[in-house]
Amino acid sequence: MNQPTVAIVGATGAVGAEMLVCLEQRNFPLGKLKLLASARSAGKHLKFRGGDVVVEELTHDSFAGVDIALFSAGGGISKEFGPSAAAAGAVVIDNSSAFRMDDDVPLVVPEINPQAAKNRPRGIIANPNCTTIISLMALAPLHEVFGLKAVIASSYQAVSGSGAQGIVELEEQVHAIVSGKPFTPKVYPRQIAFNVIPQVDVFTDNGYTKEELKMLHESRKIMGLSELKVSCTCVRVPVYRSHSVSITAQFEQPVDVDAARAAYAGKPGVQVVDDPSNKIFPVPLDTTGKDDCLVGRIRKNIVLDNALDLWVVGDQVRKGAALNAVQIAEIL
Repeated sequence: MNQPTVAIVGATGAVGAEMLVCLEQRNFPLGKLKLLASARSAGKHLKFRGGDVVVEELTHDSFAGVDIALFSAGGGISKEFGPSAAAAGAVVIDNSSAFRMDDDVPLVVPEINPQAAKNRPRGIIANPNCTTIISLMALAPLHEVFGLKAVIASSYQAVSGSGAQGIVELEEQVHAIVSGKPFTPKVYPRQIAFNVIPQVDVFTDNGYTKEELKMLHESRKIMGLSELKVSCTCVRVPVYRSHSVSITAQFEQPVDVDAARAAYAGKPGVQVVDDPSNKIFPVPLDTTGKDDCLVGRIRKNIVLDNALDLWVVGDQVRKGAALNAVQIAEIL
């Protein structure tokens, strides 16, 4: 594929806008760019490489001549328009959960399973969930050395994971509290300002939320580990951007902290930031607007055999969404 025509579906949303930034910053070799969104956004002008690109209304006929279609407009839009894009000859890279567990749709993190992108019977490649991507960026290098067996994780997820409305809700609540004014939560079930909420997505029959089960099912598919055990608690925290995950990982082989740190050497997209005695460890502000995930607090777990505890942080809008999609496009 030489100098492809690229379309962004949902170009005016937070992730769509970040896709635009990633394409420009990475000097993606595109021949033509097409920006697609709802009728109410059609006609807007977005900046790209020093010029203006007009946003067009998304229709089923929008994909003639498009080689790669980056979708980030929600699962409903992906289900409706993704097959039309693929039928028109585009490779669809979808950021929603619509196709992730479809056997005929590869689920790809380019640093982990890039070869999976080659086998796409439906012409669609799925972007994993943001929390899954960030967690696996930390776990995959360790799996290569020790053999991953089980994961227990707790996430600390930024409000921008709920979209712009999550940021607005946090800002409004902080302002109201500081001003002594009443407020009613709208986006979240409880107050998010100066609080944490142990619910991301809806609860299922087994007591886990959908977000927590994504960690299980998507990790198995990406890593090719059908028996991998994962238990996760996903928590919304009053942070604007970048997710953090506390992970206990159990392995088949005996673990060693120095060998664990060494496993990350030369691995793209992940860096070790781990010197707790000097208060050096990753925090969300360290990764906001950055490509790499940061890993720290690496230590032997003192409860389980062959287990490590670690802390990983990554920008969920970039590596957890937009950047990962653009990296898949680069593979193509």
